[in-house]
Amino acid sequence: MKNTVLFAQRACVSVRATFVITVVVAMFVAAVPLAILIMAQEGHSSGKKAPEVNARQYRLSGPFTHDNLTIFLIHGPNQIEGKNFLTLQEALEQKKVVVYETKDVNELAIENRSHEDVYVQAGDIVKGGQQDRVLAVDLIVPPKSGKIPITAFCVEQGRWSRRGEEKVDTFGSSAEVVNTKDLKLAAKKANSQGAVWENVKVAQDKMSQNVGEAVASRTSSSSLQLALENTKLNQTAEAYMQALGSIVKGKSDVIGYVFAINGKVNSADVYASNQLFNKLWPKLLKANATEAIAELQKDQKFEPTSEASVKKFLTDSEQGTGSEKEVTKRVGLLTREDKENVFFETRDRDAKGAWIHRNYIRKE
Repeated sequence: MKNTVLFAQRACVSVRATFVITVVVAMFVAAVPLAILIMAQEGHSSGKKAPEVNARQYRLSGPFTHDNLTIFLIHGPNQIEGKNFLTLQEALEQKKVVVYETKDVNELAIENRSHEDVYVQAGDIVKGGQQDRVLAVDLIVPPKSGKIPITAFCVEQGRWSRRGEEKVDTFGSSAEVVNTKDLKLAAKKANSQGAVWENVKVAQDKMSQNVGEAVASRTSSSSLQLALENTKLNQTAEAYMQALGSIVKGKSDVIGYVFAINGKVNSADVYASNQLFNKLWPKLLKANATEAIAELQKDQKFEPTSEASVKKFLTDSEQGTGSEKEVTKRVGLLTREDKENVFFETRDRDAKGAWIHRNYIRKE
């Protein structure tokens, strides 16, 4: 009897052990594909999640100065390793994107016909249609997107018809960007058509005064786009471009820059990759040069911009009171603001909310 009981106990232990082993093996088999799936979702093309950075982690180099324009380069890690965006300018030139006139002054439509993501930056000017417009929000337009609405403001008054040989139902190019911080704030912060028109006129008048001739075009005197195409203005801006255009060459970790005019910090733009920054750099520098021309104070000296003041501007901007909004299902916008600065951060939800562009603006 005693042997029978002992045998039964041993058998019970054996069954339990077998059951435990079976359960453990089953859990392991189920966990392996789940772990692989999680790793695949969290990783980027490099297999690693990009490090999150803030302004305190940026490394600055410079200053690089020409006349009244000073630039500090921002060095940091790529946030979107292996990811490539077409810029709006590239996409329009390659006929991969169409920007449609809607006959609504403050809204256009954009369609990406390519197989690549297209990055649109707030401040991009599109030329043509019923009136030239400035696009008011950052946007990532996905491949084969269909028509997507995008907020816009008119940077030309009085015209509501075809101009020359341009198409009236679509826009032909986006080679320029709004060139003053007051215009950026009017479109991005105030969301005011009246403020945009007012600051277009102010910018034209200041540029005209400092280049020695009216920059307004006879074809459309109110058009900011045509004013920025003025030959004398571009000849004057070329000196800035020649002096500063090459400062980014050979520097694969440059992801943005801060600029100052007349010794005062103005704005900064930082991007998720060196590649995206390099694509936009010539267009951005041209805008900075024309703003510096508009603000040129001849025969007046100004104190050099210090690295400490630049760092303070960047870190303070990131500490303001924040609010978030959905631009599209893919794109989110974080805004922070205090008495002196406003900060915009564009986020890509398809990349786990990674930021794509940061724009810092000193309000005064």
